[in-house]
Amino acid sequence: MANRLLRLDRRGLVLVYIFLGTLRESGARKIRYSVPEETDKGFFVGNISKDLGLEPWELTERRVRIVSRGKTQLFALSPRSGSLITAGRIDREELCETLSSCLLNMEILVEDTLRIYGVEVEIMDINDNAPSFREEEVEIKVSEHATPGSRFPLPNARDPDVGINSLQRYQLNSNSYFSLQVRGGTDGAKNPELVLEGSLDREKQAAHHLLLTALDGGDPIRQGAVPIRVVVLDVNDHIPKFTQSVYRVSVPENLSSGTRVLMVNATDPDEGINGEVVYSFRNMESKASEIFQLDPRTGEVLIRGSLDFEKYRFYEMEIQGQDGGGLSTSAKMLITIVDVNDNAPEITITSSTNSVLENSPPGTVISLLNVQDQDSGENGQVSCFIPNNLPFKLEKTYENYYKLITNSELDREQVQSYNITLTATDHGSPPLSTETHISLNVADDNDNPPTFAYSSYSAYIPENNPRGASFFSVTAVDRDSRENAQITYSLVEDTLQGAPLSSYVSINSDTGVLYALSSFDYEQFRDLKLWVTALDSGNPPLSSNVSLSIFVLDQNDNAPEILYPTLPTDGSTGVELAPRSAEPGYLVTKVVAVDQDSGQNAWLSYLLLKASEPGLFTVGLHTGEVRTARALLDRDALKQSLVVAVQDHGQPPLSATVTLTVAVADSIPDILADLDSLESPANPDESSLTLYLVVAVAAVSCVFLAFVIVLLALRLRRWHTSRLLQASGGGLVGVPASHFVGVDGVRAFLQTYSHEVSLTADSRKSHLIFPQPNYADTLISQESCEKSEPLLIAEDSATGFGKCDPTSNQQAPPNTDWRFSQAQRPGTSGSQNGDETGTWPNNQFDTEMLQAMILASASEAADGSSTLGGGAGTMGLSARYGPQFTLQHVPDYRQNVYIPGSNATLTNAAGKRDGKAPAGGNGNKKKSGKKEKK
Repeated sequence: MANRLLRLDRRGLVLVYIFLGTLRESGARKIRYSVPEETDKGFFVGNISKDLGLEPWELTERRVRIVSRGKTQLFALSPRSGSLITAGRIDREELCETLSSCLLNMEILVEDTLRIYGVEVEIMDINDNAPSFREEEVEIKVSEHATPGSRFPLPNARDPDVGINSLQRYQLNSNSYFSLQVRGGTDGAKNPELVLEGSLDREKQAAHHLLLTALDGGDPIRQGAVPIRVVVLDVNDHIPKFTQSVYRVSVPENLSSGTRVLMVNATDPDEGINGEVVYSFRNMESKASEIFQLDPRTGEVLIRGSLDFEKYRFYEMEIQGQDGGGLSTSAKMLITIVDVNDNAPEITITSSTNSVLENSPPGTVISLLNVQDQDSGENGQVSCFIPNNLPFKLEKTYENYYKLITNSELDREQVQSYNITLTATDHGSPPLSTETHISLNVADDNDNPPTFAYSSYSAYIPENNPRGASFFSVTAVDRDSRENAQITYSLVEDTLQGAPLSSYVSINSDTGVLYALSSFDYEQFRDLKLWVTALDSGNPPLSSNVSLSIFVLDQNDNAPEILYPTLPTDGSTGVELAPRSAEPGYLVTKVVAVDQDSGQNAWLSYLLLKASEPGLFTVGLHTGEVRTARALLDRDALKQSLVVAVQDHGQPPLSATVTLTVAVADSIPDILADLDSLESPANPDESSLTLYLVVAVAAVSCVFLAFVIVLLALRLRRWHTSRLLQASGGGLVGVPASHFVGVDGVRAFLQTYSHEVSLTADSRKSHLIFPQPNYADTLISQESCEKSEPLLIAEDSATGFGKCDPTSNQQAPPNTDWRFSQAQRPGTSGSQNGDETGTWPNNQFDTEMLQAMILASASEAADGSSTLGGGAGTMGLSARYGPQFTLQHVPDYRQNVYIPGSNATLTNAAGKRDGKAPAGGNGNKKKSGKKEKK
């Protein structure tokens, strides 16, 4: 049980200790010192560091300073000794003139902890003031009939010191008529009086001169004296009498100068000058004499200066009334000053910071301030507040001290600075208020990453750009400031076609300008995508990315490329065939070209630059089709050379040219006949090779000649029938008109031949034709019927041609399996200007053979550098397409093959190779009366 009580006692002591410590920390008790007045500057007052529990050197480190309410700093802190010292001379009478105890209050602020400690210093009085009288000389009038014991008041002396150093006693010089008597007042004042000891005789002595001395109790004793002149008067029977012995009045402190406070009145029943009363102040303090004024005739008390409740709240004065006979009386006047709310509150910024970091936690102290009002009562009660729309609040700490703290986190990007208005308002009527302003800057914190204006960017750069040239720029904005807003740009590492992205594009790290490190080629790649990073310089740094798509713009840097006709690899020149019977607009060939560029740079136009015979051929501007401009004449040369230019629409335009060689002839004999004018080859090796080819062709020709002889023998059997047809003159009656095709006025006999001809320069005189008939569709003219030529009579038409009946064989409808649609035509535009109804020959293989051999023969005869035989599987085409050309390497260019004498293009004629008879085409429906040249 005893141990339990002991534990309870210990707990109680701990609680008491904690409570006392809390009181000490909160400043519950004040630190008190005393210092005598009139000390020199630097006089030791007290060891403040010890009383605060600090070391002397901590005063500076912890920023300990004095917070004074007055305008004059009376004390200072010594950082060396940690003592409180005087800052200058202190005059107690100036600070506390009417107070018996002079106490000065101040606060000590420890800034690092924002703690306030109250300090009270008592100013001790010293005997530095001697008693003094306001009057330089006092005159007292006494009637000669005055009875002994009469009292006459004397002026009081004034000593601003207090205690023992204040006024203690009066002395009067010795004389036989008067004595001094001091009477104590209700307020403790000593009022001297002159007492008449004996009868006066004016006739003996009309005036008496006395000296009144006032002494204090200091060490040494100080004194002051005033001379007194007593004038003996004739008899005055009545003394003036005031209506009140004490006059009391309360006036507000805001009365203006000249305002009447009250009026005193004294009456004297005497007549004449003895009944006239004159008023004056007696024993009036210097402060009161500056504020109040008394009219000596009327007794009105007026305001002379300004009243101030905060300095003097009460005035006590004595008014004397004296008649003309020298008799006087006195009365007291007590004036109470009533406080008026005439002082606005005062706000003193004790400690403040002008900058605070954004995102600081709520409760961060911004400023420490003191608010006071010199008025009293409700007029001195002050409330302090700030606007509600600010993220701050005021908290009261110690007495009239407030601290301004943050109420929420600050954001510099929204508000960079605050101008905080502090308002202090008292509770008077009407209330007065005071405002002061605190400027606070919000310091930046790196809390915002750089941002781009757009989520993605697109840049366009022409190909073949110069290296190192800038082509685009990106800009990011950081809402932070200073180094937190300094942005560095970079590219995210990536690869493009196996090479690092940095080898193509670079970026200026400061400005965000992008540079092309290489020259881009639209034909290699048309676009690339990269990521740009914007990084600020904050700690830690923040960044953001944005995508940039770079599009390469096509430039006209590729000339057109001609696909057809292609130049042979052996150096020979390709030859196109145009029959002499071709009409104007006849399609000879077509130039096909492409451009690797795009858009307008790939739009191609075809132009005939040069021709061996101007005006003979035209070239389609957009199709590249080479057509005859007029009918071919006999005088036109066999070999026509055309230079065709292909030009794009770029800026500047680029072009390519191709040379076309056109052989003009109706048949192989015509071509061979015109070869006489061509130059023979001079190379003996090539001549021997040509000889071998001629021998081979001769052998084949013999076999073919034998076949012709057999054919003639078979047709002799029909000789009689042929003669009858000649005699009748109308042998072509049985032949349909559709078996003839009119070409430029000449009726051409439509029969397909396939030839293999080998010629040399020595065989120019040998004009041989070896026809291999195709009996699918044979047309016989009227003259042929008359001549009865065996070559024009088919074996399966012996009966039908006997009569030449035009109605016996009707024209079959056109077969549409060989026609091209508009979109399937060769060329870039896909359009044909010619007639689509041309009839394709019966045997495609024979036709290709014939065209190839004719072109090869013309080329060899002209250049003397090529052979006609070719290797196995070449079909005699090596002269045109090169020695490496075989059928298995030939692409399906049938859509680009043009058959002279026809406006149709090749399609699928595989069925015709199988011996199927094609449908009769309408072909060229013009008929001519001219004979076909053979």
